[in-house]
Amino acid sequence: MKGVVFTEFLELVETKFGIQMVDDIIKSANLESGGAYTAVGTYKFGEMVSLLSELSKRTQLSIDDLLYVYAQHFFTVIQVSYPGFLKTFSDPIEMLSSIEDHIHVEVLKIYPDAQLPTFKTLEKTENTLTLDYMSGRAMYSFGLGLMHETFNFFKIDCTIRLEKIKGDGTHVRFFIKGKNGNTRP
Repeated sequence: MKGVVFTEFLELVETKFGIQMVDDIIKSANLESGGAYTAVGTYKFGEMVSLLSELSKRTQLSIDDLLYVYAQHFFTVIQVSYPGFLKTFSDPIEMLSSIEDHIHVEVLKIYPDAQLPTFKTLEKTENTLTLDYMSGRAMYSFGLGLMHETFNFFKIDCTIRLEKIKGDGTHVRFFIKGKNGNTRP
């Protein structure tokens, strides 16, 4: 897993819960890296699981809730780091339906060894989108948060319902609809 995911996660933890919480979860997670991350490094996914688990224990928030909040933070990072990128899309349905064929292609140009989830568009209309998420990491709540933030970016309300195709969250189907079926501002 790319280091930027870790560095931004720890920044979120510091902002929301304080530097002491960062120190506490790093110490108790017993990390191979010792918790010293660089944005361009690559680290084991198990370290993220350990950090999330330790944070969940201390905050009493579920890992899914923590991943959702982290996605909100990460979308802000994307906006700041790649402002022109988001403007290449005219609406959230267009953007979300291009995850696999456009967005992930661009991510791999920056981070060639990134291990990304798979998003498969099953159905797309002007107002709705059905996407399948597949990843052994089961971070679908992170994806859900990014989807909601995409609609917020375009200032459009939405409803997103998910269905776990596999109970462990490694295959999830998202049913996405713009407010009143309208995805245009």
